Amino acid sequence: MTTQGETTGRFDAGGEGEAEVPAWVTLGLLGAWALHDVEELLAMRHWPARVPELRERFPQVPDRLWREMAEVDVRRFGLAMAGVGLVVGAAAVEGRRTGGRSAAYQSVLDGFGLHGLVHLAQSALVRGYTPGVATTPLLVLPFTLAARTRLRRAGLLRPAGAGGAALGLGLAGVVTAGAHVVARRLDGGKRKRAG
Repeated sequence: MTTQGETTGRFDAGGEGEAEVPAWVTLGLLGAWALHDVEELLAMRHWPARVPELRERFPQVPDRLWREMAEVDVRRFGLAMAGVGLVVGAAAVEGRRTGGRSAAYQSVLDGFGLHGLVHLAQSALVRGYTPGVATTPLLVLPFTLAARTRLRRAGLLRPAGAGGAALGLGLAGVVTAGAHVVARRLDGGKRKRAG
């Protein structure tokens, strides 16, 4: 039998009383991210076929980006996804450990939600499906809003504002780009040894 403390993450807020944040608010971030990224991974198998059409529609996009999109490697994308997952997982665990107070957890939560808006903007721009857009309105945005609401009710939500939003989105971008750089190096090293 589970006690309330085990499911809600009770903690002493430094003499400020007790606050309750359910585990789904913190650890749920990793679950929501994982489900969302499974959609992206599955869609990446078919995404390169759209590159010629998009390249014609958007000639202002640099050729290097089109080449990278056309040559997307699902294995490498999976490695990058795992790298991002380590960061999201660490933030979720830290959020759980601190009962939702962690600035790192809240920044990653904000970045997760804001990156969903990027997915919606990408799909609007290409006027069609882009990897990740299906789970954005069904999972990414609802989870982020629900978690932020619960943190707010507990008196734990840090002010976001424009600066916080920029930080969250910037963090998401840096983590994603860094994970792709590491994945490229790991994957490149294995391919050279195999060849």
